Amino acid sequence: MSEKKEPGVWEGFKAFLMRGNVVDLAVAVVIGAAFTNIVNSVVKGVINPLVGAFGTKDLDHYSSCLKSPCEVGAAGEASKGIVIMWGSVLSAVLSFLITAAVVYFLMVLPMAKYLARVAARRAEKEGTKEVMEVSELEVLKEIRDALVAQRGSGHDER
Repeated sequence: MSEKKEPGVWEGFKAFLMRGNVVDLAVAVVIGAAFTNIVNSVVKGVINPLVGAFGTKDLDHYSSCLKSPCEVGAAGEASKGIVIMWGSVLSAVLSFLITAAVVYFLMVLPMAKYLARVAARRAEKEGTKEVMEVSELEVLKEIRDALVAQRGSGHDER
């Protein structure tokens, strides 16, 4: 009468943490957070000054007044009227586009090319193996035909 003991909560938690996906996800989150800082620095240090050549340097100051009169405090809060702060949205969109472009061109595209090369090599190996199997099959058929021909010629001589 041995009872099967189910794993405890601690053992289940340890097994969950030791899965490769959890560790990969944790690494991705940490690198993503660090990468976000880099992209934000590029937007604030390069993109904003380029936009500033045509207007204000800080994109967060670009706004439109929906209902007059508009007054915006130093903290960026509207004290009168309805202000649409489209500059901060533009800054966020630029950050997203830069992040997406870097991820695609530096991570996704090279990985896709690498996986395509690996798949091509694997297909090439499979193709050679198939050619070898076909040629072996043809050789075996020729041997069979030769043996049948020998038996047939041997029966005629008797």
